[in-house]
Amino acid sequence: MFRLFVTIASLAVTAPARADLPVAITYLRLEVDRPPVLSNLDPVPEDLGIAGAEIALADTRTTGSFLGHDYSLTVVSLPPDGDFAAAARAALQTSRLILLDADPAAILSVADLPEAASALLFNVSSGAESLRSADCRANLLHTIPEDAARTDALMQVLQRKQWQTTVLVTGPKPADRAFAEALRRSAAKFGIAIAAEKEWTFDTDLRDSTMDEVPRFTQDFPDHDVILVADETDDFGRYIEHNGWLPRPVAGSDGLVPTAWSHVIESWGAVQLQNRFEAHARRNMRGPDYAAWAAIRAIGEAVTRTSSNDPATLRAWLLAPDFQMDGFKGRGLSFRAWNGQLRQPIAVVNARALVTLAPVEGFLHQRNEMDTLGLDQPESACTAFTESP
Repeated sequence: MFRLFVTIASLAVTAPARADLPVAITYLRLEVDRPPVLSNLDPVPEDLGIAGAEIALADTRTTGSFLGHDYSLTVVSLPPDGDFAAAARAALQTSRLILLDADPAAILSVADLPEAASALLFNVSSGAESLRSADCRANLLHTIPEDAARTDALMQVLQRKQWQTTVLVTGPKPADRAFAEALRRSAAKFGIAIAAEKEWTFDTDLRDSTMDEVPRFTQDFPDHDVILVADETDDFGRYIEHNGWLPRPVAGSDGLVPTAWSHVIESWGAVQLQNRFEAHARRNMRGPDYAAWAAIRAIGEAVTRTSSNDPATLRAWLLAPDFQMDGFKGRGLSFRAWNGQLRQPIAVVNARALVTLAPVEGFLHQRNEMDTLGLDQPESACTAFTESP
């Protein structure tokens, strides 16, 4: 069984009485059983991702209403043990444009459905490299940054600051280990040394003893410039900063963080987007919200340019060399034609300010400087995009 949420039909404006072109979009989410963490100060919003899609729909409908384009959004949310593929089959009966918020295996289960062969899917949740490489699918685009783009951005910043020796603390969850591996690859790519590594093995509540336990935990690390933290489940990273044996900055999942979006981005018109989002969701916009926002804005841009709701037509426009859309990050966003990843600057932030947007000045590329972040074409094993969709 799956849960069908309210169809969003009129968030910003009233559609024309007669719409020439209906554009039906579905947001399909597989809910996650989130493990308990040491701190409950930053709970994961129930509408994470969904709120970004909703505000994008409102923005897109404003333009669409003048062109006879009637955008609608249906949100379908399944429990963790739900049949994601079955829900997708049902959604594909009425919508050929689908945002997928799930793990890589579930995303591929939808992309491989015969019914989805002529659909256009957007991955708005998973940064897994495999989805942009050996497991890429021609009908699947990605608006969430790949993990490697985030870790590459961080390493560019560390290299620019000449913080070239690090140590790494990795959490026990699969997502932590995956992010740690991305950190290792990016460190090697940009010439940053990881002098030592440790796994976070504490299984007790350290909130009252971090000043004692964390210094002991980090005491035997060799000298270093930065402590890298792989804590994608937001469990322990906050307790590392300011508690290391040596007075060193923290980076990765906490401290200096590479992300698709943060509320501390204020330039390039971002404040207007932030304000609209906060008025709608009553919270700050996060990376998954931005990924969903970008997916629907990309759909809207393609529909406006092509006057079509046909997935193949929209896909061709999105992957065309001339496609570009504004993303409130100071550079135009475009899709990589070889694996469907949305090129986008990565914000490297601390809790209260934007440190910089990567790619960092000085890291050059023969075609597009944003291709210094994540898998470049020679590094990707994706072949689906060289064939007809």
